[in-house]
Amino acid sequence: MTLPLTEAAIGILADLVAYPTVSTAPNLAMIADLATRLEDAGARVEILGNETGTKANLFATLGPDEPGGVVLSGHTDVVPADPVEWTTDPFRLHNHAGRLHGRGTCDMKGFIAATIAALPAFTAARLRRPLHFAFTHDEETGCIGARNLVSDLERRNISPAIAIIGEPTEMRIVEGHKGCHEYTTRFTGAEGHGSEPDKGVNAAEYAARFVSRLLEIKAALKARPPVGNRFDPPWSTLNVGRISGGSARNVIAGAAEVEWETRPVIAEDGDFVTREMRAFCEEVLLPEMRRVAPTAEIRTEVIGEIAGLMPMDANAARDLVAALTGDPTAHLVAFGTEAGLFQALGMSVVVCGPGSIAQAHKPDEYLEIAQLDACMRMLEGLAARLHRGA
Repeated sequence: MTLPLTEAAIGILADLVAYPTVSTAPNLAMIADLATRLEDAGARVEILGNETGTKANLFATLGPDEPGGVVLSGHTDVVPADPVEWTTDPFRLHNHAGRLHGRGTCDMKGFIAATIAALPAFTAARLRRPLHFAFTHDEETGCIGARNLVSDLERRNISPAIAIIGEPTEMRIVEGHKGCHEYTTRFTGAEGHGSEPDKGVNAAEYAARFVSRLLEIKAALKARPPVGNRFDPPWSTLNVGRISGGSARNVIAGAAEVEWETRPVIAEDGDFVTREMRAFCEEVLLPEMRRVAPTAEIRTEVIGEIAGLMPMDANAARDLVAALTGDPTAHLVAFGTEAGLFQALGMSVVVCGPGSIAQAHKPDEYLEIAQLDACMRMLEGLAARLHRGA
């Protein structure tokens, strides 16, 4: 039987799904809606806009104004949804056979809706510890909003003790994931006729040499997995996702670019990759290019450098969620989240939320109502614990 608060969460989720907060679009209307609901429950709410004024984070607090407490965090943006690929309108919640279909239902508006639906339980509990709500923008494009948010919290010396990131884990505890560093490297050479290759600088060829060096580093990373780590695979990975350049087969390519990523097990591996590639460009490739074309360039754009969530022997967040869910087992996952950013502030952090990552980013994305029920039970238990000051 569906819990009463779950019915409320479904209604809220329908409202949230209706906001088409694709990462290329503003999220301000959804943030304003959430702010109103939190303010009506007595929360102290801050809306923190980005530099363009088109996106915002929300940070709100219930309970005493003191250090510590718990953060419930989720991102408001979703990946694109092509209506042609969906059997229902992706931005209208569709309830069918115990599944709630719609873009963002599991990733991760379902968790956000649950936290808002739990507000009556939180306010009735007369919290003895702070309960914070952190809703961010642009997670899908590099955790941009969360980076801004944690910087703001650090600047203002706001120091919660525990963070629960509600990404879809089927309500299992996730205590670790690798980092994710994403880059685009652009090569500017000098065009010319393909019959006279020495009179130009072929950006596509230099991009190919760059990729060859990446593959050498990829092999080096595979040969040096940190001892004792539990990730699968246990080494830091490197992937070349896209290569493009040139205009025609008989024209020396004047421009090319490589989109690539690395997922470091430890921060040192991420530093190793960027250091090695910077040295290769500055000491080998660029001098060769500029001997022919002094204006040649190689520039790497950092799309996002997201910290991993490192498993910790002592983790108060893991212990709390285990007590709330009744499942002490903790897992590692391959996908990335904002969790490492909160951990870097000194918080104990876990990822735990309703839904399956297998449904995320796909047509007809859905969240099972049973998962939403389980999340509501966890949040009601959290309200009782914060009432007791635990």
